Amino acid sequence: MVTPEPPKIQRRVISAADIALKTKNQVVPLEVLNALGWLPSARVDEWRRGQTEHLGNSLAVDAAKVRTALDYLSDWAAERGLRATEASYLAATRDRRPLRFTADGDETLERLFHTHWVSADLSEKRLERLRERQSKAPDLVVVRAAKSWVCGGCGFRGDVSELVFEEDQTSLCLACADFDHLHFLASGNAALSRRAKTESKLSAVVVEFNLRRKRYQRVGTLVEEDALERAEQRCLADEDVRARRRERDAERRVNADADFQAELAAAIRRAFPGCPDERALAIAGHAGVRGSGRVGRSAAGRALDEDAVRAAVIASIRHLDTDYDDLLMAGVPRAEARERIRPTIDRVVTRWGG
Repeated sequence: MVTPEPPKIQRRVISAADIALKTKNQVVPLEVLNALGWLPSARVDEWRRGQTEHLGNSLAVDAAKVRTALDYLSDWAAERGLRATEASYLAATRDRRPLRFTADGDETLERLFHTHWVSADLSEKRLERLRERQSKAPDLVVVRAAKSWVCGGCGFRGDVSELVFEEDQTSLCLACADFDHLHFLASGNAALSRRAKTESKLSAVVVEFNLRRKRYQRVGTLVEEDALERAEQRCLADEDVRARRRERDAERRVNADADFQAELAAAIRRAFPGCPDERALAIAGHAGVRGSGRVGRSAAGRALDEDAVRAAVIASIRHLDTDYDDLLMAGVPRAEARERIRPTIDRVVTRWGG
């Protein structure tokens, strides 16, 4: 008797959950929905900042489909003996109010969203640290504006790139948000930023929207000036120690990257046995560059997910074995160019046994 194939949604949920468990030792429902393409990261960021009341309007599917997916996730977690932990979600607003996932406060869905799944092998110490992070109130967030805005408190007209605090769908200048006495510390020195934030009684993370990545990214921190001075003194006192640690960390990253690229090349050869060894190494070396944003550095890529490995190979074929780049340079629309080169990609994939 042939076992029926699981529904497509179930397969996609399990794939996303497996990758999350392998790379993070925990599975978060919000991240699974994001991996499915149902919940954009930018909408989650806005929700966490208290700019939307719930996530219902941000989902690309209806509540019934979300519940089905989260039920599959719960069943998968139970089969693997994972431990359920209850996570609290607080808004990055001054009142730190609890966040709501659904429009009507559906108890079943709310509970499913709040349930995080962690590896049963996680030590009690690591589990406790995880719970502390989950229950910790999020940082207050100030946005570097992408367009002109008007302060809802004093009527000040802000321009592009000025800092604005957004809360309850209202824009506030730093004075009305009581942040105008804080000093802006640009990102770039992790130790200084971390220590200045620890020393400061009041602080806020500064973000701006990255159009390429389609999400907000951190660009700095607002901290009290005397806290920054104390943090600078602490950094000066152990600068040599941290420099040696950075050297060791850099060496470890180089070795880790080499190991990962070797594993990725081996996964490519398993999936495409006809792919030449030197080509597999070249694909892995390109797709696995740290910080590149390429498929090899995605969560799926790091987990050597079958679809991610295939995507890396096809991307290489597209650029090296077809005239795709020439078509783009000639002004052919991207979708049309991809359709034209599809037969060539299929032939190479078939030859390589994929």
